[in-house]
Amino acid sequence: MKYREQFYKDEDNDMRLGFGRQCAVWLVAIAVLLSSCTSRPPETAETPESAEPAEVAVEPALDDVAADLPRLDGQATVELLVNGETIVIEVDGTQAPLTAGNFVDLVQRGVYDGTVFHRVVKTPQPFVVQGGDPQSTDPNVPASQLGTGSFVNPETGQPRYIPLEILPSGAETPVYSQTFETAGIAEPPALTHTRGAVAMARSQFPDSASAQFYIALADLPFLDGSYAVFGQVTEGMDVVDAIEQDDVIESAQVVAGLDNLQPPEAASPAADSDPEPAE
Repeated sequence: MKYREQFYKDEDNDMRLGFGRQCAVWLVAIAVLLSSCTSRPPETAETPESAEPAEVAVEPALDDVAADLPRLDGQATVELLVNGETIVIEVDGTQAPLTAGNFVDLVQRGVYDGTVFHRVVKTPQPFVVQGGDPQSTDPNVPASQLGTGSFVNPETGQPRYIPLEILPSGAETPVYSQTFETAGIAEPPALTHTRGAVAMARSQFPDSASAQFYIALADLPFLDGSYAVFGQVTEGMDVVDAIEQDDVIESAQVVAGLDNLQPPEAASPAADSDPEPAE
């Protein structure tokens, strides 16, 4: 219960990555509340302790939720430079197209350059390193506020949030905007929280992920089905293990698969132009 005591004392407006899945491996039922990635939308301003998943339609089709979001059709490779060392992440758009597309798009925009790992949890057991809050590049933002930032789309001037997106093993379509528990799904997800998994941080509101992400320092099966894994560290896990709080992401770049990134449909020329009249 040490994790509950540690994380539940955080401020309401510092929304946390929360979970309450029973885990026999850890010998006790634990509830962990970690930093989330976004400022909670006004309609979901309940405290973390009382937050409940919003009621949403079951498994909306990709086309229904993707119009305003980038999408990754296939794989991409991202390299993070931290403490002068390289971390290689294989990003899986095949099984998490919107979540992966959002991450690759933010890397390509330079959003992660200069951001910090504001939350590092290694004791009493290895857990996660979490970073990517766009606010963390601003020295005037107090440390207590890190964990509340979102990516603000310069084209719209509004924060960009992505839906919770998790593909069940053997399924063709991800589940959107619901945890597996809420959706009544017993199968494990296709992408799981193994050591080195890369996933999106969020508040208790399912569709509140924006820019912040975390890397698992150990196998964390109790998070499966609740948070969206979209990639895996394939090189440099020793660099990840050495990350300390406030370490900086010196640079992030897409080194392969950028051609698999598809822009938002709403921003494409075809979406913005009227059909030509027939002659």
